[in-house]
Amino acid sequence: MPHQNRVDPLGDLHATPERGAWFGNRGCMHDAGGVIRRHHQGTRWLCCVTDFPPRKRTLLVPGRYTELFFLDEATAYAAGHRPCAECRRPAFRAFEALWQKHFGETGVAAIDRRLQAARWQEGARRLVPVRAGDVPPGAMVQAGGEILLRGGEGWWRWSFQGYAPAAEPGPDLRLITPEPVAELMWRGLAVQRHRSAE
Repeated sequence: MPHQNRVDPLGDLHATPERGAWFGNRGCMHDAGGVIRRHHQGTRWLCCVTDFPPRKRTLLVPGRYTELFFLDEATAYAAGHRPCAECRRPAFRAFEALWQKHFGETGVAAIDRRLQAARWQEGARRLVPVRAGDVPPGAMVQAGGEILLRGGEGWWRWSFQGYAPAAEPGPDLRLITPEPVAELMWRGLAVQRHRSAE
């Protein structure tokens, strides 16, 4: 049985057999029996590489952070995670440099505070209305009951298995990717996408 640690773009957790290309965490979310009991712990939500020698982890160890998995980096960004400053140091440095240039802030504490305010409000996920033309490539929106990725050209319907082509969405859209991250995408933030959306 798969663990309930596969993350969708809204940041919710599911038990599916697909592991995804990226690893991450947002604190210890499970109990001593390995059952997920909370949505997150703290404001440091990371997107990591799945292989970081010489470290090897046993999943869901009591008292340690909960191991999460994402389809791709676009999913991790949409869920509200940022590059890890340790295992993804070059990616984090590029992210931080763009962040400092646009927001005038630097350092993980400042980044994590602003991201938390953008993704989480009054105990729930924060989504904001947006027009299709204002969504940068790499960002995701909620359109009715679907989650769509804005590609370089056109739109893609998200699932744990990958993406499928989608029609241009209508006017009733909500931006899933936190606004600060979407702004960085407009300014050149590179976003890895699953091969099905290439």
